[in-house]
Formats: sequence, C-alpha cells, structure tokens
Amino acid sequence: MSAVSQAVLVRISAEPLSVDEALGFVGDPAAGGTCVFVGTVRDRSEAGDVTGLHYEAWDDLATQRLGEIGAEMLEGWPLRKVAILHRTGDLAIGEASVVVACSAPHRAEAFDACRHGIERLKEDVPIWKKEGLVSGEARWVMGS
Repeated sequence: MSAVSQAVLVRISAEPLSVDEALGFVGDPAAGGTCVFVGTVRDRSEAGDVTGLHYEAWDDLATQRLGEIGAEMLEGWPLRKVAILHRTGDLAIGEASVVVACSAPHRAEAFDACRHGIERLKEDVPIWKKEGLVSGEARWVMGS
C-alpha cells in the first residue's frame, strides 16, 4: 500500500525498497541537506545468529501511521519533502527493510527529522518482525 502527497511518500510493500526512489522523491532545489536512513537485516541479534527476517504489517493502518509520521516531520522541522518506505515478507541478510528520507534547507533539520521519523515508526506503526535463527528457531521481536 502506498500514499503520496506533494510532500510525503509512504509505502508498505513486499517488493525490494529503492533508496534511489526515496532520494528522488525528496530531492528539492530549496534543500541544502538531505538525510536518508536505511535499515538493513543484520546477521546477529541478542538471540544469536540470524538467517533472515519476516515482516508482517497491518497494511491500511501502517500506511496511515506512516503518513501521520511524515506530517509530524513536516510540522516539526522546516522540511521540503519526506519519504518513508517499509518492506514486508521474507528478507535476507543485508536487504533493506526500511528507508526514511527527508530534505531540508539545512543539514541539522534533515538529520533531526530523519531520526524522529525512524524512532516514531518503531514506536507506533503496526509492523512486526520475526527473526529466523541459525538454531532453526524463530521468534517475534517486539518494539524493534
């Protein structure tokens, strides 16, 4: 699912994420700074060695919440544009699971807003992940 306004792009998708798409969307001639955060699947967690992740989302509500976070970012900082993309389904080690990008007249605002975006996403968007472990076990990870 996706939602796009002139200033905010959000998407939940099983398709691989494109950092280039996010950067292209937030590009703006009035922006002196662009910040992008890319979350990737790592090979280790506190539970042990990881083989991959599985993400599930409540698509409609997650898309709505991502849009709300994008609006918060625009209200809290003098941003030009925001893109928030999140993956669902099975992801391998090294694949991008989330992209948060924003552009602003100055770098400090872009950094601060981008950090706010990923932290709010982790707190308040109904997306869940399950870690596959080398041991053969799998476990749902809350609040990560």
